[in-house]
Amino acid sequence: MSTLLTICARGGSKGIPGKNIRPLNGKPLIHYTVAAALAYAKGHPDTVLTLSTDSDAIRASSAAAGLTTKYLRPAALGKDHVGKIDVLRDVLNWEEAHRGMRFDRLIDLDVTSPLRTLEDIEGAVATLDAKADALNIFSVSPPHRNPYFNMVEEQPDGYARVVKRPDTPFLTRQSSPKVYDINGSIYVYRSEFFSSGQTSATTDRSLAYLLDHQCFDLDLPVDFTFMEFLLKRKLLDFPFPFY
Repeated sequence: MSTLLTICARGGSKGIPGKNIRPLNGKPLIHYTVAAALAYAKGHPDTVLTLSTDSDAIRASSAAAGLTTKYLRPAALGKDHVGKIDVLRDVLNWEEAHRGMRFDRLIDLDVTSPLRTLEDIEGAVATLDAKADALNIFSVSPPHRNPYFNMVEEQPDGYARVVKRPDTPFLTRQSSPKVYDINGSIYVYRSEFFSSGQTSATTDRSLAYLLDHQCFDLDLPVDFTFMEFLLKRKLLDFPFPFY
């Protein structure tokens, strides 16, 4: 099956300015994801790699790691309010028109969640392929909180109540229904996902793929500091497989 593998990295990050090329343990953050993409493509020759960015600095950093692209993200898709699906749909349409071909699936690897292995990517793809009516799959991790037990939301009357309130409350975290955090590392979409007009990665035909190792989503400056501390001291239960 033909696959488009995308890395999306806009230049206008507000939470951590320049985060996509910010050094993490001596390497620009995007290099970790480019290395994973190149490793996947090496074993899957039907895969085309592309970068979606509006930043010359990100394009240059990606090229230094081995990934070049002719696609340039339109300025309108670099705004804070633009959803990821619109960004993916645009680069998919551009690559199909540019190459004169149709892709069967799209794999998207998020730069800010770099802890992934080749086996993780291949496992997510295989899980989606095994369920013919599923539209997409995304990687998840065990959560720190559970909406059936220890997550609350404020009500119009000002009181805080458990988010999910069954008739019989769950008295322990262990007895509560299993829930997961979307960690943002890996997304795989069938082409039908985009042609059916979906606007969110979570649909009524979406699958979750549980990663069995730590997975950081780097959103705040302290996230970089914490992850770099763990990397330098080799305290993660995860060896970067591509370096």
